[in-house]
Amino acid sequence: MLHVRMITPPDLTETVVSLVRGTVGTTHLVVFTGAARDPAGDVVLCDVAREAADELLVELRRVRLDELGSIAVDDIDLSLSRRADRAEEEAPGEAADAVIWEQLTEATHEESTLSITYLAFLSIATMIAACGVVLDNAVLIVGAMAVGPEFGPLAGVCAALVRRAPRLAGRCLTALLVGFAVAMLATTAFSLVMDALGQFRPEMLDTPRPNTSFIWQPDSFSFVVALLAGVAGVLSLTSAKSGALVGVAISVTTVPAAANAAVALGYGEYAQMWGSVEQLLLNLAGIMVSGTLTLLAQKLLWRTQQNRMVREPGAPRAAGKA
Repeated sequence: MLHVRMITPPDLTETVVSLVRGTVGTTHLVVFTGAARDPAGDVVLCDVAREAADELLVELRRVRLDELGSIAVDDIDLSLSRRADRAEEEAPGEAADAVIWEQLTEATHEESTLSITYLAFLSIATMIAACGVVLDNAVLIVGAMAVGPEFGPLAGVCAALVRRAPRLAGRCLTALLVGFAVAMLATTAFSLVMDALGQFRPEMLDTPRPNTSFIWQPDSFSFVVALLAGVAGVLSLTSAKSGALVGVAISVTTVPAAANAAVALGYGEYAQMWGSVEQLLLNLAGIMVSGTLTLLAQKLLWRTQQNRMVREPGAPRAAGKA
């Protein structure tokens, strides 16, 4: 279940209440008349089943509540209520299959902001991966993958393509390209400092590295893994399975590939550098392709499921549906 808190202008309150009541899967409706001060108005609260939330949010935005008032949505970790159980049973579909597009867009928007924190995390992850590729240490490689924040803007590109939001797509692509460029430059400088301190040596790149050689030697399996990771990553975001997202983060060699390219550039090992860049681009492309296709499939399947339930005799109708 999700908890929705709305601030509504007085002349819009009855419309909002009607939308909430007309949406299958809502319950616990509360109205505080004149309780809001900034902006001034009424406060309307309700709980809604996750599978009905997107429909309600679309209707609320249709009456411009997001412009004239406010809409806030929170996850409910525990709800002990027969009414809530009944609302979830009445809502069409399954909660795990529902995609709340506004929530997905907002999450990817925040995670794809080109901020100092984003650049710091990506640079630190790439430096850790540089230590891993030089030392042929798989543990450091896995750690670097988990630290890297690059899946946020990757998912943002997928969501933007499906929602036809060019501004969001441009923002996410900028975060990816600028982020990796900064991280690789910082890691190149880091590797030269480590070389000056005697911690890195050129011959380390020439010795056999069985644990990390795959990073600069892309093959067909690299693209296959990226495709699978893109599907899993998008599903983890739309179903709020953060544990699965961690698994995705450590399954694709984006950050390690950038790190190896940076170290190889510092030592003039251009063959390894281009192989690593190819691996990086291959994985980024694979994730974006499969992630976008996954969101499109979810959108189509969810719409088909809802339409089928609406056409069934005696089936309840969601708000805004004919």
